[in-house]
Amino acid sequence: MTWQFTLTGLLIGVLVGLTGMGGGSLMTPILVIVFGFKPTYAVGTDILHGAIFKTFGALRHRRLGTVHGHLTLWMFAGSGPMSLLGVAVASWLQHAYGDGVQSAEGYAIGAALVLGASGLVAKTFIKRGVQPSNAPFIMERKDKIRAVLLGAVFGFIVGLTSVGSGTFFGLVMVMIYPLTIAKIVGTDIFHAAALLWVAGFGHLVQGNVNLHAMAWLLLGSVPGIWVASRFTLRLPQDALRLGLAGVLALSGIKLLNVPQSSYVIAVGLGLGLAAFTGWLVVQSRRRDAQRTESPHPPDAPFEARAEPDLVDARR
Repeated sequence: MTWQFTLTGLLIGVLVGLTGMGGGSLMTPILVIVFGFKPTYAVGTDILHGAIFKTFGALRHRRLGTVHGHLTLWMFAGSGPMSLLGVAVASWLQHAYGDGVQSAEGYAIGAALVLGASGLVAKTFIKRGVQPSNAPFIMERKDKIRAVLLGAVFGFIVGLTSVGSGTFFGLVMVMIYPLTIAKIVGTDIFHAAALLWVAGFGHLVQGNVNLHAMAWLLLGSVPGIWVASRFTLRLPQDALRLGLAGVLALSGIKLLNVPQSSYVIAVGLGLGLAAFTGWLVVQSRRRDAQRTESPHPPDAPFEARAEPDLVDARR
């Protein structure tokens, strides 16, 4: 099984490149549910793949000057060591309870996916800490303590489940640190890349990485994001985030082995399809109304795109 991994990587890379979101959080449930990976191996493979994948975005943001270096270092002081503890706990759960889909690790991933979906929904509506200007943010002692605690808590979750390297950190930064959207995005991605390298190395040492699958995933994902990021797509970012949250929640329900989960997933997919169809109808009617009001509109530039939210993009 090789081209299937490459196709999966390509699809995720294209999704990230076009919309700026939806990468890492989808990889682990795909590896478990679609490809039948044991949860621990899915987590390790996803984390090391994400480390390489996210490094491209991290370097780009560093060059653009959208990374708050001190905040990154203080978060990493907590997340790096605690991610290794998460790796150790994942290996212990594998040996103690087995590594089947319905093992303790599988339930942990399912719970993290549901929590991550809740975080995405919250990020859609919470903009409290976003600043309009790029004024310097000098960290005080309380800011450093918060950063270390933030890194420790969510670094452990990432090391254990691979979920949340962008969702959780980005959400909390929006709420408590006075940064612009660009700085939140860049800091989150740069920190996530460093965190995933540490956790990925830990999983590699523990033997939890399928290097064959990871190589074929990268063969599709890296060209996918590289090519797709050069095109534009007019899509509502909030709607995309809510749609991704729905997919993660349904995947979590599947891994948690919720009673009658098949019916819950079917209903959820039906509601999602209905919502998407309704959105298409509304957009079509809006375009028709605009044509009626303005029979000869001025030429609009072809490239029109909302700023991609790279915090969710490569997780």
